[in-house]
Amino acid sequence: MPSAHVTLCSISLAVAERRRDVVLLLDGSDGTRSSFPAMRDFVERMVGRLNVSENRDRVSVVQYSRGPEAHFYLNTYSRKQDILDTVRGLRHKGGRPLNTGAALQYVKDNVFTASSGSRRVEGVPQLLILLSGGRSFDNVDTPASSLKELGVLIFGIGSRSSDSRELQKISHEPSYALSVSDFADLPSVQQQLFSNIDTVFVEGTSITTTTIDEVRRQRRDIVFLLDGSDATRSGFQAMKEFVQTIVARLDIAENRDRVSVVQYSRDIDVNFYLNTYTTKEDILDGVKRLRHKGGRPLYTGAGLQYVRDNVFTASSGSRQQEGVPQILVLLSGGRSSDNVDAASSSLKELGVLTIGVGSRGSDSRELQRISYDSNYALTVSDFSELPNVQEQLLASVQAVAVPIIPPFTTVTAEQRRARRDVVFLLDGSDGTRRSFPAMRDFVERMVERLNVSENGDRVSVVQYSRDPEAHFYLNTYSNKEDILETIRGLRHKGGRNLNTGAALQYVRDNIFTASSGSRRVEGVPQLLILLSDGRSFDNVDTAASSLKELGVFIFGIGSRSSDSRELQRISHEPSYALSVSDFADLPSVQQQIFTNINTVLVERTPITTTVIDWP
Repeated sequence: MPSAHVTLCSISLAVAERRRDVVLLLDGSDGTRSSFPAMRDFVERMVGRLNVSENRDRVSVVQYSRGPEAHFYLNTYSRKQDILDTVRGLRHKGGRPLNTGAALQYVKDNVFTASSGSRRVEGVPQLLILLSGGRSFDNVDTPASSLKELGVLIFGIGSRSSDSRELQKISHEPSYALSVSDFADLPSVQQQLFSNIDTVFVEGTSITTTTIDEVRRQRRDIVFLLDGSDATRSGFQAMKEFVQTIVARLDIAENRDRVSVVQYSRDIDVNFYLNTYTTKEDILDGVKRLRHKGGRPLYTGAGLQYVRDNVFTASSGSRQQEGVPQILVLLSGGRSSDNVDAASSSLKELGVLTIGVGSRGSDSRELQRISYDSNYALTVSDFSELPNVQEQLLASVQAVAVPIIPPFTTVTAEQRRARRDVVFLLDGSDGTRRSFPAMRDFVERMVERLNVSENGDRVSVVQYSRDPEAHFYLNTYSNKEDILETIRGLRHKGGRNLNTGAALQYVRDNIFTASSGSRRVEGVPQLLILLSDGRSFDNVDTAASSLKELGVFIFGIGSRSSDSRELQRISHEPSYALSVSDFADLPSVQQQIFTNINTVLVERTPITTTVIDWP
């Protein structure tokens, strides 16, 4: 167990090793024509104070009015002078109306992405500085919340023509929204902005420099998900009293612990959200007023997915993007009638610590799969005995420390022999009919060199053309011989068109998941090896970016018929895209692929919840 000293970054380390991805979003509408030179000068001064390089600070500038326009992306320039030269040459965009919501959505979907140079999955802080000279004509709430949920820290600067409330809603918190009478006065707030930026915590979504005292004054977002089905009618009063007892022991306040209660059976009722009440008395009154929902069957999977999508969100009061621990306490009195695996994995990937409490009617294995790990699955014979596990649950809640993203770690020789999840995605379209045996032999040779076992390397093979087909998943086989035997028996799929984008999305949604055997949430490297013999008929960019943001390392191998640029965009980086004249030549690149695989950094995308042992 790491000590508190090791778990929390010191300020000096944060300053010494700072890396930030900074996006400047500039209002270029007709209303800012006269003040645009002042905005441009502001950007120039900001960039002048950053430590720009490929491995330090990165910068992007976007201008918008009716629509947005990226002047350059985070990976366009790696030298400060190049950025400054481009900034000095910026011309006012013009146009109306001012659609700030659309611009915020644009930077989320197109700039804060791995393909555009964002290092969010590496734990690099993501900063957006918005300069807005007027009120938006479209809605800003949804895209602003979406950016915050992504972990982007937003600073807003407005002029006298701006809507100060709108700017405060967009910004990370109201104090991060600054105003000037005119953009010519921007130098007056520049130091304040830089002071805010300089307090950003180095590791990922934790966005303040955290001290031990602050951790002792813990902040937590706690959601109680209560089984309100017909089977719990007699035990519901005991469940209510249990929640009341837990709440009474929490430090409830807007800036301390927050609580939500959700009840479910066939469908879901939110009794109150994380931001509904800010005092302990109001929450206790809300719990006291709870009435048993009733209904059947019991859809725990749907209940878990609902709280993930609708309660652990910024708009409902979740402070996940601020690094506040997210805790779910599930009380379930029976076996679910729907599948719980996908939803529970999704919660874990979000960084939610799930504690499951079941009764004799529950399925203990199901409860263990739902819970963060088996230690967080508790059982009582009847809900009237909930007081017996009360102290254990409280100890788990109170031991949760600030979530962190584990830092980059270079894989050692021992780790290389440890664990990897490797997915082969094979082009099975009509164009590869003759070369499919060579592709199959390549996969066989690769698997021969892996250390296959349930706790070692895991392998999946997917073939695609117009649509994808999984031959086997990461958890189908735990024995190398079984995998090799299946590979030797693979038959060419056939079909056209070649939809590589759809296939990439398929492996993201269906293979790199806990239910299919992926151990991504455990920090196991996720590797995708794509063999493609042609240009895709559909768009590959969104799906490839989505895989990279999930933390998947993509290696692309193409033939002379492939589109080399497309393959480079799909791959983790251009050097991970290899070409052969024909797939019969695959042995010539096999060693290079293995060398790349063995130098993979362990990029752990999910936020893991760290427990601190206090001295």
